Amino acid sequence: MNKLDKDYQDLLQYILEYGVSKEDRTGTGTISTFGRQIRHNLNDGFPLLTTKKMAIKSIMTELKWFLKGRTDIQYLRDNGCKIWDGDFEKAGKEDGTLGPIYGKQWRKWPVYNLQKLIVQVDQISNLINELKTNPDSRRLMVSAWNVGELDEMSLPPCHYGFQVYTRVLDLDERIAYYNKNNVSLGKSSDYFHEHMDDMGVPRRVISLMWNQRSVDTFLGLPFNIASYAMLLHLIAKEVDMIPGEIIGNLGDTHLYKNHIDQALEQISREPFEYLPKLKLNNVNLLDGEFDYEILHYHSHPTIKAPLSN
Repeated sequence: MNKLDKDYQDLLQYILEYGVSKEDRTGTGTISTFGRQIRHNLNDGFPLLTTKKMAIKSIMTELKWFLKGRTDIQYLRDNGCKIWDGDFEKAGKEDGTLGPIYGKQWRKWPVYNLQKLIVQVDQISNLINELKTNPDSRRLMVSAWNVGELDEMSLPPCHYGFQVYTRVLDLDERIAYYNKNNVSLGKSSDYFHEHMDDMGVPRRVISLMWNQRSVDTFLGLPFNIASYAMLLHLIAKEVDMIPGEIIGNLGDTHLYKNHIDQALEQISREPFEYLPKLKLNNVNLLDGEFDYEILHYHSHPTIKAPLSN
């Protein structure tokens, strides 16, 4: 069932009712709240909102861009993704990049000694290795908030870090997962973990929580939800685990004042009953490559709104 759209509509309504008016760097003005949370179990479907049509290709292109460790605007433009154009133009950079933003920090976090670069840390590769060797670690984290390089970035990271968490599945959970994706096995008392191993059912479930300092709730947050859901699916496939929950911890959670009418329109729409399903093919996480299909996605039409930079 689709609980995501209702939770998102409730968040929009909360901001409209309890938000305070604040100025912001873009000059647009916002209605702002602080310290909200949104969460979704991927067992309930892939989290693309149904109360407006989502730009799926742009979401996936940006995620591939992050995972490749790239920061150049050309990759995005070559793949029809325009969401960073405004920040690139506003920054006035002449090297064709947006500075050392997400992809650089995820894949090539620089470590210096006496102002000399001595190593670049691949946080994504390290995360995968740690998940395979120490999946109960409490240090399964990736950060984009490099204090020493913030002033070189076109825009400091809005979603500045994420953490993953895994746990062992009990036998009933593994059987339920198998039954959902195959013909029902019948009595669970007839099966053991070894049977599930032979059937290729993973032993663990993995969840992801991201932290976000600034949340453009109408335009940005739906992208963030879908992007981190895809990232969790990719990580889960890489380490042979079942994707579980995504959780967003939201700091300054706001609506731009020129998005209010659009938010009211979205709140008024009745969500579709079911979320779409995701099919992944040819996943190479560390190269930032994956093929995907979004199945059975039904939505209301797009709601256009201006992007503030």
